[in-house]
Amino acid sequence: MATTEEAAPVAADILTPELEAFISKWQPVPGSLIMVLHKVQEHFGYVPRSVAFQVAEQLKVPLAQVYGVLTFYHYFKLEKPGQFQIAVCMGTACYLKGGADLIQELENILGVGLNTVTPDGLFSVEAVRCLGCCGLAPVLAVNGTVHGNLKREDVAEIIAQYKAKATAEA
Repeated sequence: MATTEEAAPVAADILTPELEAFISKWQPVPGSLIMVLHKVQEHFGYVPRSVAFQVAEQLKVPLAQVYGVLTFYHYFKLEKPGQFQIAVCMGTACYLKGGADLIQELENILGVGLNTVTPDGLFSVEAVRCLGCCGLAPVLAVNGTVHGNLKREDVAEIIAQYKAKATAEA
């Protein structure tokens, strides 16, 4: 059964007709690769390997150029993120007020490090340079929702809230 579940996302990792139309529209425009990759990531939540191949083919650019962009810009994800994407601010204010402690607590609770996804697919964790909420330092954001003025002991409650949300949605 696990094999079927693992194979299903691969079959779904193809360009939709809407994405194909978007790419075709922008194909003749020089410098459109980044915009196209943003659109692809907006749709999938990351840029699947098979789709990167399709983008290169449809834009008529070398695959190396596509991967050059994907690996140069930290915004692009090559692996499917968790349902709940946690971004821990490591800007100066957050760092000085305990951002690293938040990361350590997330690693303890979730059992995974930075830039990884929990085995259940619920959470992914990344450190980011700044979330622009310095007055609330330290902060973390879950799918864009900011949680501020945090202490290490607040992290467990935040994780529990999102686990409960996932259970309620299931």
